[in-house]
Amino acid sequence: MSSAYLSLSHVDMSFAGRNGAVNPVLKGINLDVQRGEFISLIGHSGCGKSTVLNIVAGLLRATAGGVILDGREIGAPGPDRAVVFQNHSLLPWLTVWQNVELAVDKIFRDTKTPSERKAWIRHNLEMVNMGHALHRLPSEISGGMKQRVGIARALAMEPKVLLLDEPFGALDALTRAHLQDEVIRIQSELGNTVLMITHDVDEAVLLSDRVVMMTNGPGATIGQIMDVPLARPRNRIALAEDAVYNRCRQEILSFLYEKQRKVEPIAPSSRATPDTPVALQA
Repeated sequence: MSSAYLSLSHVDMSFAGRNGAVNPVLKGINLDVQRGEFISLIGHSGCGKSTVLNIVAGLLRATAGGVILDGREIGAPGPDRAVVFQNHSLLPWLTVWQNVELAVDKIFRDTKTPSERKAWIRHNLEMVNMGHALHRLPSEISGGMKQRVGIARALAMEPKVLLLDEPFGALDALTRAHLQDEVIRIQSELGNTVLMITHDVDEAVLLSDRVVMMTNGPGATIGQIMDVPLARPRNRIALAEDAVYNRCRQEILSFLYEKQRKVEPIAPSSRATPDTPVALQA
């Protein structure tokens, strides 16, 4: 039995198309994640990265194989896994405070007093530097600020695993860099276990302890796992000339654009196919 904190074992995922054909998206995904690790999944569009994350989140049930988190099998969504999507997913009629309060009240209503919950909401919003905008609506703050609130809401749940689905993909370059630095700081302070989906090679190297490279489909799998042996805390300016950083970056680029460029066709992503998972194996 794996001693990993989070373990994906022999995970397959297929979807049934409209014509009855079976579309294999994932095949034989095996990944062990240790407590406190920051893992990035990277690969070409349509390779099933977000499908992996959705299986870990419990939003999808694998066709075969399974996921174990802290000794328990994942079969449905739960508060032990918090997801931050590319779209901030804030409720537009609630303020910054109320969006985080909604999650905190749901998780801690029976374990924290009202005053403790209020202090906890404020703590998490201040952690992402949003203490100045507690009573603003999402329409009154920038895209980067919305993502900060989404991260605060996820952290306030105290999840065992933080799941990030291209959380900075819709942001401009400068805002993206600032939020990456915030995530580095927060992960260093809290020691979170993080699984992140990204298309950005530099982001993957900057943030991760290991980078998991996905092959193209159909039936995508893990093609290579690379350790990122860079000391923390990390400084993006200092790393620009770092030989280890650039070697890691080059290794990912080589995998994506040399080893994978001739593999066709690209597997359809779960977002581009009907939401009809193939029946689970007995």
